[in-house]
Amino acid sequence: MKNILGLILILGSLFANGQLFQSTTSKISFLSDAPLEDIYAESKKSKSVFNAAEKKIVVLMKPNTFIFKNPMMQEHFNEDYIESDKFPKATLNGDIIGDFDIKNDGSYPVTVKGVLKIHGVEKNREIKGQILVKDGKVSVEAKFAIQVADHGIKIPSIKIKSIAEVVEVTVYIEYQEVVSK
Repeated sequence: MKNILGLILILGSLFANGQLFQSTTSKISFLSDAPLEDIYAESKKSKSVFNAAEKKIVVLMKPNTFIFKNPMMQEHFNEDYIESDKFPKATLNGDIIGDFDIKNDGSYPVTVKGVLKIHGVEKNREIKGQILVKDGKVSVEAKFAIQVADHGIKIPSIKIKSIAEVVEVTVYIEYQEVVSK
């Protein structure tokens, strides 16, 4: 994945003409809203490259960077469910569908159509979100649901009332322009 991000940065800087951005700040969180218990975790450690000229985005995060209020939940998440030692990376690599103008302030509804890889399982996804431009700063935000079984994450039947089969994911990433030399 590091190679993909590097390649996008190199190629993008050659052809983008001020249209290539890398993440500076991010927050990816999820909520498992189950009958017995809500489980919330967030990570502020993802990396992303956004090529506005090519309408492409790549996001890389390490699931073990999710922080939980309860350390025991964090341990179970990493060891029993997401198996972060075995599957240390989650990625999204997609094309942005929709019109936007990074030179003009606004909120632009878009859809990312691409591949989401979690727990070693790739799934084609269409994720609705927005590109936000304000005072020359560019960011993206999205909220979407993931069925954990789609990514090979197994929930024991004894835990079904404590852990939701569908989790809500919220993404917010701020970018800065990559200046080519």
